Amino acid sequence: MFRPAEMLKVELITLERYRDKLLTYLHEAGVVEIREVDVEIAQRDAPNEFYRKAASYAITISRMADFLKAHLPARGGGIKEFIFPKEPERKEYHYRGIEELIKDTEKFLAEVEPLIKAVEGRISSINTEIERIKADMEILEILSSFNIDVSYLRHSGTVTVLVGTVDRAKFPSLREELSSALEGKVAIVHRDLKDTVVMVLAFLTKDYDRANPVLAKHSFERLEIPRGEGTPSELLKEYRRMLSKKLDELERVHREASEIAEKYYRDVLFYLELVENERNKANALNLLARTNMTFALSGWVPEEDAKKVEEGVKEITNGVVYISFKKPKKEEIEEIPIKLKNPGWARPFEMLTEMYGVPRYDEIDPTPIIAFTYSFFFGFMLTDFLYGLIVGIIAALLVKGHKKFNDGTYKFAYTLLWSSVFTMLMGILFGSYFGNAGDIVLQYVTGNPNAQFWRIADALKDPMFVLILALAIGLAHLFTGYTLGFIVKWKNGDVKGAILEQLPWMLVIIAVVLFATKNASLATPAKVLFGIGIVLFAIGEIVANGGLAALLIISDFFGFVGTWLSYARLMALALATSGIAMVINVLAGMVWGIKISVVPLGIVIGLIIFIGGQLFSTAINALGAFVHSLRLQYVEFFGTFYSGDGKPFEPFRARRVFSKLKLESGSE
Repeated sequence: MFRPAEMLKVELITLERYRDKLLTYLHEAGVVEIREVDVEIAQRDAPNEFYRKAASYAITISRMADFLKAHLPARGGGIKEFIFPKEPERKEYHYRGIEELIKDTEKFLAEVEPLIKAVEGRISSINTEIERIKADMEILEILSSFNIDVSYLRHSGTVTVLVGTVDRAKFPSLREELSSALEGKVAIVHRDLKDTVVMVLAFLTKDYDRANPVLAKHSFERLEIPRGEGTPSELLKEYRRMLSKKLDELERVHREASEIAEKYYRDVLFYLELVENERNKANALNLLARTNMTFALSGWVPEEDAKKVEEGVKEITNGVVYISFKKPKKEEIEEIPIKLKNPGWARPFEMLTEMYGVPRYDEIDPTPIIAFTYSFFFGFMLTDFLYGLIVGIIAALLVKGHKKFNDGTYKFAYTLLWSSVFTMLMGILFGSYFGNAGDIVLQYVTGNPNAQFWRIADALKDPMFVLILALAIGLAHLFTGYTLGFIVKWKNGDVKGAILEQLPWMLVIIAVVLFATKNASLATPAKVLFGIGIVLFAIGEIVANGGLAALLIISDFFGFVGTWLSYARLMALALATSGIAMVINVLAGMVWGIKISVVPLGIVIGLIIFIGGQLFSTAINALGAFVHSLRLQYVEFFGTFYSGDGKPFEPFRARRVFSKLKLESGSE
């Protein structure tokens, strides 16, 4: 706790023939981060034809999976499925090498791919036909005002017939210019259609070259006349029957696709996962160094997993391997990958640390601290017992449903669950139960207009108490950060930084606390500590900034004051929560007594306002508490000691959701 996991550098050399199985073992173990072997004269490996096939098949099967997913029969889901998702059943695959896996994949594709392509092609063809019919129907709708057989509108020969649309404003000039260009040898029939005009033109075919420029000038849009005979209205009925038949045919093919999806979708995901893992495994090949007979691998492994890795590697290679584990050197600090290591109660909060950035190997892991401070700040800002209860119930359900996955939803819900505990505690301390609703109910039940729940203070009536409490909490938080920074810098040999950058603010904070006690006997020690802190701070500024120190001393001092005052947001959001809840209660109370005859309409409306308003207030204030609690960690607290510049541990790891690998070991 408070330190990243101890890491060891691993180096191994073994025979080339064990490469595939060894990489597969490491891929499945998922505890080694492979780094490039730093040997300039060594050969670099590259994916062979089987790895290239795996990459190609991954694309093909991914397309198949997308198609089948779109046609899966609809099943349950909704909120229950989100809260309590089912764990996918994993199918075992007996891994005998990438060559055999590719053969099995090709055998599966030979069976399934033609079926999927056939039904996909039919769906595409039918959809194309449906779109064509719909387009023809749109044209027939436009032509429905012409009571003429559409076959005449497709006439060509000595006389050319054109049908199209033109903007209403352009129609008069088009008609005039066309008549002039063709010397009156043109027949025009038109119908108005909203902002456009539908035109039927008939003119001598030999005059087409004279008519075309005029039509183009006025943006005449030609309509392709649908096939068939009869008036547009008569033909529309026929096209509707055609469309209905095509839609029925499409539905039958969709049902066929659904049957294929139900039968093969899980198998498709199974093989997709297998080949994608092989493709990802190939990414490590260019990090290896090899000769004709051997290959070498280098990387980082958590110390707690080193023995397991050593035993597994020796089993895979029949002991024909050189493997060593070394403690990191001081000059390698910046290259060491960081794996956070915390007790179970704090582990989900690692998500919050990782969102900012993991610590360097020589830094402190702040996760256990922010596990408490983040939850406490969240509770202080939300400050309502019943709001906390609502958040807690939702979080507890999500924790229970997602615990087996240990996914992001579980981690986020876990942080909310602890935050809800602090919210309920702070709600009790400030006597807030849906704002002042608890007091209103208590007064109604007891008949005492002054009855109220126990509290240390009323946030709305005594905001100065809440502000002083928030600022005191801020000082404690900042002092913790500067102290941690002092310890880290001193331990890492940066004595000057510890004394000139961290210690001044520690002394200033202690002095402020002593001043705040208003104890006359502590005034002199407070002044001494404050003076020493300011002197050390000024010296640090001069050493770090030289001539600019005069300006930066003032700027940085008031920067510290601003950081401290930023904790006033604890008070601000606590007051906002109480204020919004009280307004909702007032609105509900205003309509509560409304009646229409003997119908208590006001009670119904009041309950809707109260329940809906309080649920909305819970959501919006919980969001504010989440954001501002994070800000106090990331900006104010981390700014005192934490860089977050470490490189996250990224192990060479397989993704297994639908498959599990049974790996042969020991045999060649």
